[in-house]
Amino acid sequence: MAITHHSSKPPITQGWLLIAMTACVIAILSINAFLLMREHRSVELAAIRTSLNIVRLIDRDVQNTVEQYDSALSALIRVSKRGDLSNLSQPLKQMLMFDKAEETPDNGGFFLLNAQGDLVVSSLADDTPGKNYSHWQSFIEQRDSSGNDLFISHPFPTEATQGLCCISFSRRISGADGSFQGVAIAQMKVEYFRSLFQKLDLGANSTISLINTDGTLLIQQPGRDKVRDDLSHDPIFNRLLKEHKGSFIAVSSKHGQEELYSFSEVGKLPLVVVVSLATEDVFASWRRNALLVGCVTLMLCITLLGLTWLLGRELQLRRKAEQTLEAMIRTDPLTELANRRKLDETLTTEWLRAQRTRKPLSLIMIDVDHFKSFNDTYGHPYGDEALRLVGKTLKTFVRRSTDLVARYGGEEFAMVLPDTHAEGAAQLAERIRHTIEQLPPIKPGGIPITVSLGTCTQLVTADDSQTRFLHCADQALYQAKKNGRNCVVSRNAAADA
Repeated sequence: MAITHHSSKPPITQGWLLIAMTACVIAILSINAFLLMREHRSVELAAIRTSLNIVRLIDRDVQNTVEQYDSALSALIRVSKRGDLSNLSQPLKQMLMFDKAEETPDNGGFFLLNAQGDLVVSSLADDTPGKNYSHWQSFIEQRDSSGNDLFISHPFPTEATQGLCCISFSRRISGADGSFQGVAIAQMKVEYFRSLFQKLDLGANSTISLINTDGTLLIQQPGRDKVRDDLSHDPIFNRLLKEHKGSFIAVSSKHGQEELYSFSEVGKLPLVVVVSLATEDVFASWRRNALLVGCVTLMLCITLLGLTWLLGRELQLRRKAEQTLEAMIRTDPLTELANRRKLDETLTTEWLRAQRTRKPLSLIMIDVDHFKSFNDTYGHPYGDEALRLVGKTLKTFVRRSTDLVARYGGEEFAMVLPDTHAEGAAQLAERIRHTIEQLPPIKPGGIPITVSLGTCTQLVTADDSQTRFLHCADQALYQAKKNGRNCVVSRNAAADA
């Protein structure tokens, strides 16, 4: 008697396979984690580069605008000190003093005040000389200052700009001995910066801010322009002042959300430009990708680990996948009906069967009426919905396993009816026509859907042609459309031949 020895290798092999698969899973997870972290850093660096480019762009524009205003102020001071100014006519004097002021964007007026704060001259036509503006912040700051620096005020509303907020630029006018002789002031509408910032779309949760180095928020987009915020005690603002220029991620003390801050001081001006991007927006795409990659990787790892006991089902799963693919190849994706390929195969099969059995074969061709006009009127999405609705309705009339309804192409459908006489095909076609006619319009108040149908029935013999059979049904459909549409026309292939 032969003795059968059972090898102990399969369990060992299975164990080693499990160990190998576990090692593969760990390696895959490690590689994916590394790649995701590297991608996270790449996204962060890209956001930093983008925001710093925006900061540089705003920095340059703000600096150019302020320099333009400063140049106009210097010109105003220089012309005001001319000895021959009193000999000039008022229009010529006005033109010389405010020539450069006319070139400044969104200005709210230029003003020249004497040492007492009385208005000497203004670029505004309705401003009367002699009016006292000694209460203006710009006047007080320059009067109490011994330097000759450009002063930028806090935002304030003015009557001349109909309540819109302005900021003022001012320079001190000093005598030869350094004594205070007055102030040249230019007002600019804050709306200029808002319109500039609005052109830069950074996302719903992101902001662009222009801040004075004393902590005054001059403008923020999106945000308010009539409420002055003091940020002098904000830790993030203090960090901006300390570092002068750069980027960092921190939690906003105002919004409580994590944000990426990119910032820069505007030249030698007492201004800081800040672009803050919500990290939720910055990393939104990365998070979606990470979630997708994580889920796919996890599924892959589970699949790999499960191969030790799923190996026996491999052929079955492969067979199922092939069947699914086969079904997809023969299915119209829009209506989920059989497609032209499936129709041709089924028609050929039923044609040969009808030859053998000597039983009638019927074919109904269906066309959605005025479909091109429907598409042009309501658009392709509604057109697709109409085709889906027609397809769903046609599917309800398939009662036998041998019957088939398919999308023939465009707005045309076809129904193969084995062992069906001409009378039965015509009655079924009429029921289909009536049912579709009763369907509610795709769009409320819209055009109702109707169809034209052509039927053809034939007792197939060996000498008959399948092409003529199709042509017969097509001609019946053509006649139905010629008869005014929304009707049924029946033909007999033998009679047509």
